[in-house]
Amino acid sequence: MAGPDFDQEIKHLSATMRTIEQVLDVDAMRAEVVDLGEQVAAPDLWDDQANAQRVTGRLSALQGELERFDGLRERIDDLGVLVELGTEEGDADSMAEAETELNRLKKAVENLEVRTLLSGEYDAREALVTIRAGAGGVDAADFAEMLMRMYVRWAERNKYPVEVFDTSYAEEAGLKSATFAIHAPYAYGTLSVEAGTHRLVRISPFDNQGRRQTSFAAVEVVPVLEQTDEIDIPDEEIRTDVYRSGGPGGQSVNTTDSAVRLTHIPTGTVVSCQNEKSQLQNKASAMVVLKAKLLALKKAEEKAHLDGLRGDVQASWGDQMRNYVLNPYQVVKDLRTTYESGNPSSVFDGDIDAFLEAGIRWRRGAEKAEAN
Repeated sequence: MAGPDFDQEIKHLSATMRTIEQVLDVDAMRAEVVDLGEQVAAPDLWDDQANAQRVTGRLSALQGELERFDGLRERIDDLGVLVELGTEEGDADSMAEAETELNRLKKAVENLEVRTLLSGEYDAREALVTIRAGAGGVDAADFAEMLMRMYVRWAERNKYPVEVFDTSYAEEAGLKSATFAIHAPYAYGTLSVEAGTHRLVRISPFDNQGRRQTSFAAVEVVPVLEQTDEIDIPDEEIRTDVYRSGGPGGQSVNTTDSAVRLTHIPTGTVVSCQNEKSQLQNKASAMVVLKAKLLALKKAEEKAHLDGLRGDVQASWGDQMRNYVLNPYQVVKDLRTTYESGNPSSVFDGDIDAFLEAGIRWRRGAEKAEAN
């Protein structure tokens, strides 16, 4: 069987990288890194801690993106050198290594190319993710915690900072709900395809008779606000409640009323934050979450497509978008794209890039079909 045409494959990869560079505007990203670097070097940066965290987080994320882009381009160049040497010396081992690297590069460039499909109004934003346990009792709460770990591990794999705003633990195990931000460019556009109802089927570890249990969890993804966004909330529209933070099993982790719950009275939107040490810090963080959710709600209502920003989050039978089956067989399958993986353990450990890519391509196709 003939091997690949390395010259053509490398030319194609290089051309794709040039297209990606133009679409992502890599030059602008480099200029922003320089600007953010100057801001980080300012001696008064940490006088405003919220702004300092935003600046340093954005800088770290952009640097990671550029390292990814530059690393791929360097690998393509190195592949060309390896092929040239292997061809000149007739080295079969070098050519086999080149073929393996070519396949890896094609997949890596394809994954990066998906980024060019993210052109929605908020796709370039950071993401605010909320996970809620649905039907299924303690198994649903445990499933919610598994999903949170999955997204956090995905972020860690990509070196994206994660900021946890609130974790509400269930009595026996798992989470009632959790809200966290993933600070990375295009995190919202990438993760927004995860919004909806997720379904788990397994032998319940909480059932002493070892019966199979079906449980559900809802994932909501909204874009994080930027300073240019206009969302004004009158004080009289917000009810503030304070309470003591709690840990797993009801364990107290704070002896003061530092946790804060904000309720937006007109819409009934409720957010809470308990992960900071002071009530003022928790209130500020909760306000960030509330404003993000209200902006998403406002924009969605204006465009009459709330599901497009928040997803279908009923978390019960008949409306799931992805199934995680651990018994009687093992498979994770997205019901919209039909993409599936036979390795649930890897998926729960954050290996979800293929699902994200399939979801983004599916959404783009659906948008084109709707436009036509």
